[in-house]
Amino acid sequence: MDKKDNHLMSPDLMPIPHQDKKIGTLGFTFMWVGMAVVLAAFAIGGAGVQEISLIWVVLGTLLGTILIGFAITLTADIGIEHGISFPVYMRAPFGTLGTHFPSVVRGLAASMWFGINTFFGSTAINGILNILTGFDNWFICYVLFALFQLFNTALGIKAVEKFADLAAPIIILIGVWMYFNLAGTASSQGKDIWAWVESPVTGGAAFTAFVVVVVSNMGYWATLAADISSISRFIKAPKHERNWVKRNKGALVGSLVALPLTQTFIVVLGAVSYIAVSNFDPVVALQESASGLVLGILLLMIVLAQWSTNVSANIVPAATIFSNVGGPKLPFWAGVFAAGFVGTIIQPWSVFNLLIPVLLIAAAILSVIVGIIFADYYLLRKRRMNVYDLYKSGGQYRYDGGINWAGGISWVIGSIFAYTFSTYSFFVGFAVGALSYYLLAKYWYFKKYPQAEIDNPSDDEYLGITVGRDWEIGPGFEEESIGKRKSTGTEGIVPKPEV
Repeated sequence: MDKKDNHLMSPDLMPIPHQDKKIGTLGFTFMWVGMAVVLAAFAIGGAGVQEISLIWVVLGTLLGTILIGFAITLTADIGIEHGISFPVYMRAPFGTLGTHFPSVVRGLAASMWFGINTFFGSTAINGILNILTGFDNWFICYVLFALFQLFNTALGIKAVEKFADLAAPIIILIGVWMYFNLAGTASSQGKDIWAWVESPVTGGAAFTAFVVVVVSNMGYWATLAADISSISRFIKAPKHERNWVKRNKGALVGSLVALPLTQTFIVVLGAVSYIAVSNFDPVVALQESASGLVLGILLLMIVLAQWSTNVSANIVPAATIFSNVGGPKLPFWAGVFAAGFVGTIIQPWSVFNLLIPVLLIAAAILSVIVGIIFADYYLLRKRRMNVYDLYKSGGQYRYDGGINWAGGISWVIGSIFAYTFSTYSFFVGFAVGALSYYLLAKYWYFKKYPQAEIDNPSDDEYLGITVGRDWEIGPGFEEESIGKRKSTGTEGIVPKPEV
């Protein structure tokens, strides 16, 4: 095996076998609660009630998170079915070299969120220490808090789930207290939190403000819609389950129940904070509405929220991506600390006030990737993957010098359209990206570079857990012929899967 093949076979990027999938439905649900309690979402609620009432902000948040939750569940099937991560799968629509372009963009976005969330956590820790000891240096708190999170993540994915199990219920309970306290503050000022609007708009302007709430929430989680497979490959699923809904139950419950409810709760807290104290920075809002021991407990909520979110939603995906780019010489733990470094040098303390424009841009760029993944995985390959070739530098995914130009061109076209129509960026980016890729790949690129699983859509050869297979990538695998590859526990022709 040459060095190029080695580069594609980093130990941390191997397919996850069935027996190593440790996250159950309840565990993934708690992970989502932990991930979605991200206090930068206060900005969506605070910005929303400046133009429309809280009830419309809530409806927009529910709509946006349900839509993005469904998109997340669609792409999660890649990890559940085949046990492969985002940067490995992206070798199919972008090529063994081209995968690095969208992967690195996603990794940088995840690192940015790590920095923003760590900044919130560090200001909260600084506030707690200031109450207890008079200490006041948020940057030292930032460095220490960042290191604690990075070491926690380096322990492995199961450690992430255990931490989320602990953090989630505590965060929700403290959040409920925070809601009633801030609502009481607003009421004492004569403000009805469900009717108050700072500068109300009507007609088309009101509709635009509503759509901005929807798309901002989608942009918030567009990163995970692209690379949820880096987490979902650890989700338990039954072997030989041909029903799509039953096989993806864990992802569905987490993404369509836990995400919308938790995100909406946090957005409401941000809105009520702005109504009560005219500021949606969660640390400022708390410091103006509480004091003493109560303030210390509420600030602890912020610390737990940022920690649980960062570990699952930001550090793990970014570390996996950087590990893929670096190859075997950059193991997962090194990718973890690379994510921490990148997230710090962007100076996240200066990004928060620009969050809504950033979310719309993120939705534009990442929605195109989600659309390309949907077209590639569902419309063209129909969930089948020639996984062995994903780990071969000279296999079918090498394309033209390692680049699938159908994916690259579609990404550029979709991003231009999505950015041009920024208010509707996610919808435009997804649709244009999916359509462009489908047409370019089907009628141009895959005619030049045939794809085995498309030309011969065999369930037994190219499906994973649906036919009971664990993809085994080891010494000598590249010499095996397609006809000699066997699934574990399945023989013969298997009926087409139900959807």
